Amino acid sequence: MTEIQAPSGQPFMKMHGLGNDFVVIDSRGRGPDAAGVTTPALARALGDRNRGVGFDQLAEIRDAAGADFTLDFWNSDGSRAGACGNATRCVSDYVMRGSGKAAVSLLTQRGALYAVRRADGLVSVNMGHPQRDWAEVPLAKAVDTLHLPLAGDPVAVGMGNPHCVFFVPDAEGVDLAGVGPKWEHDPLFPQRTNVEFASVTAPDHLRLRVWERGAGITLACGSGACATAVAAALRGLTGRRVTIDADGGTLEIDWRDDGVWMTGPVAHVFDGVLSPEFLAQHA
Repeated sequence: MTEIQAPSGQPFMKMHGLGNDFVVIDSRGRGPDAAGVTTPALARALGDRNRGVGFDQLAEIRDAAGADFTLDFWNSDGSRAGACGNATRCVSDYVMRGSGKAAVSLLTQRGALYAVRRADGLVSVNMGHPQRDWAEVPLAKAVDTLHLPLAGDPVAVGMGNPHCVFFVPDAEGVDLAGVGPKWEHDPLFPQRTNVEFASVTAPDHLRLRVWERGAGITLACGSGACATAVAAALRGLTGRRVTIDADGGTLEIDWRDDGVWMTGPVAHVFDGVLSPEFLAQHA
């Protein structure tokens, strides 16, 4: 009998939260001071839905000192992302299942975060306190973040990455592909921005559509849902606990005293291995 050899190369997982999809690379075991394996070139190549795997964001799990793991994020254009709520929930669920824990702590550019699996199987993550000062978002100059000097009167909120939230009568009718790039690259946002269009459908319910910085239209955006909930509460449009319907499904957002909690489903779709040839081409 011919022995089947285990494939060489880089293992990865494909996961999603509400259709917001991710490639996840687990590079733990190298020590907390070791750099990740992902490069801008590899992220761009993997993010290509025709010639790579395709994703909205790539998440790399690394060892952490003082937490269960560290998580790094990349956009499909090869740029870094400071936060990704749905990927954080997906990876936290994966780590919890592997460790037998019901809760985990993790480190990101956003800082230290905390995630738990609820009894109903949904996964919650505390995304931290919103960044409301113009310099923290960040913006290019000092302005009122609750009423930006832009057409449409949007709100700026930082959730580890910048967000520009518009409240509109009908989010369904917004031409995301047409207006998203314009606002993503507006000079007021020196690091570009995620762009959200939200409609209030009830005192505790919002309809949301998203254009993500470095990724384009996505079916959901966890940090964007958090930013939108914060903006709606600050504007007095809703309370601090809301249900948000994105294109890909529903998230629960609860802005508590200890941070903005986001809860929703996760899915582990498949495992794969990147070939040595692919890795060599995009080192």
